[in-house]
Amino acid sequence: MNVEQNTIEYKSLKKINTGDRGFKELAVTCVCLANAQGGIIYIGIEDKTLEPPKNQIIDIKTINDAITRLRTLCFNVSIIQGDIIKHENGGEYFSIIIQPSLRSIATTSEGKIFVRLGDQCHPVRSEDVLTLATERDAFKWELQERKVTLSQIPLENIEWFANEIRKSDRVKDIVKQKTDIEIIEHYNFISNGLLTNLGILWLGTPLQRNKLVYPINVQYIVYDEFEKKIRKEDWNDGLLNPKHLIEDIEKQAIELKYYDEFPQGLFRNKVYHYDPRLLRELLINAIAHKSYTISGDIFIKVYSDRVEITNPGGLPLGVTNTNILHKSIRRNPDIIRVLHDLKLMEGEGSGYDLIYEIASRDSKSFPIIENDFSSTKVIQYSKILDAEAVLLLDFIAKNYQLTQKEFIAIGIVAREQKILSTQLSKSLQLSDEDRMRSYVNRLVDQEILITRGQKKATEFMINPKLIASSKINIKPTLKLIEPHRLKALILEDLKTYPNSLVADIHKRLVDVELADLRKTIYEMVKDGILSHTGGKTYRKYFLPD
Repeated sequence: MNVEQNTIEYKSLKKINTGDRGFKELAVTCVCLANAQGGIIYIGIEDKTLEPPKNQIIDIKTINDAITRLRTLCFNVSIIQGDIIKHENGGEYFSIIIQPSLRSIATTSEGKIFVRLGDQCHPVRSEDVLTLATERDAFKWELQERKVTLSQIPLENIEWFANEIRKSDRVKDIVKQKTDIEIIEHYNFISNGLLTNLGILWLGTPLQRNKLVYPINVQYIVYDEFEKKIRKEDWNDGLLNPKHLIEDIEKQAIELKYYDEFPQGLFRNKVYHYDPRLLRELLINAIAHKSYTISGDIFIKVYSDRVEITNPGGLPLGVTNTNILHKSIRRNPDIIRVLHDLKLMEGEGSGYDLIYEIASRDSKSFPIIENDFSSTKVIQYSKILDAEAVLLLDFIAKNYQLTQKEFIAIGIVAREQKILSTQLSKSLQLSDEDRMRSYVNRLVDQEILITRGQKKATEFMINPKLIASSKINIKPTLKLIEPHRLKALILEDLKTYPNSLVADIHKRLVDVELADLRKTIYEMVKDGILSHTGGKTYRKYFLPD
């Protein structure tokens, strides 16, 4: 049995046998699904076993009564009776089908609004109602029928798409064995003998694509160092399907193919200003998550130090710039399925895990996301933050088998040199320590990272022994100085410069982090190693007689 996912829920029969409370909870689930993509609720399944109790019997009256009761507790929710299903253990359970609410917002009878985000139900805030209303149209757009029949579509377009699907290792054999027409039916390109918007997007002629309400139009603009426009390319004629459009943009965007080289022994390490995989993910995201019910082009703006990609429509409801690494909300599920199966997308999520991994490997800042109701802008800077970190990460990649999560984490540590666990957790967009363990535990076990301190004061650093074995000429830094050595350094400094403010000491020990310096000085005063004069603001430190 499948586990719960975006469109599937399992509920115990107790939900409808415990009176109003159980029904109200079930009504919330119905509203959640209706305000997303619809779904199926299987009733009669126990949470712990994901099976019905043995010999559990379901009668039609139970189903009819349940559906009647739920319909009184939900507004704008279409609930359809499903099937009675017999499990292999002999127990029975039944399904109800929740249709997506495409023309209105579903609510409970109490007027509360909920929406399905991932595999969880969440209440909708008043400020998100407008976004939710827009999302309704977006779900409808893909499968909306056009007055175009199969006979009006070039046969070679259908053959091309079917062959692309058959070549993909992401597609099941049962789909590959279908006829060409069955394949395009499988991907919802046709409905009732007519092409859908999705079908026109992939199979249509240029004229048919241009007749879509808001087709995919792209503008590529290059600016010089003074931000003066020097080149522009655009794709607004509907000549290309999404796959060919992406490939042509990548071909024309020569400014995004520049790179830097770093000496590494007898060889030179090449680091692109913008990794091709990162750019493809950002471009695919713009196409996959664009709002097709809002007018506007996709803009790719190339500056001397950054690239900005803007697409119509804000981030999907439930996704923010502080959780995008872990949230997977699909605004256009059918478009995303096609892009995934054609191997244009890294996965069926947002793709930001790959984007973060590449940025970490290349020692670059993570993309900056600016979002409002009408558009989403992603800004990626080209600057390499630490060239030595690039060489070190390349050495680690060649000598250790690390997961994507681990590369993201170690990339952050490498460019920061030393980072508190709380800061690392924030960079990884994590809300609890347990989740961070999957990023760092193996790195510590393999002695790639070392730690200092405990709990929230834990600091992560690259193991100096690993740096030494890499034979990379990395300059030593006082950022990583051990506490006892820092104390000795402060003593030597104050012997030469007595009666110094913390700020004065920091100017001479500029590589030491100010927070570490203050902490160590305060400890030395507490232990009687240092003395001071003055109040808290202008306190001067010296060695006691």
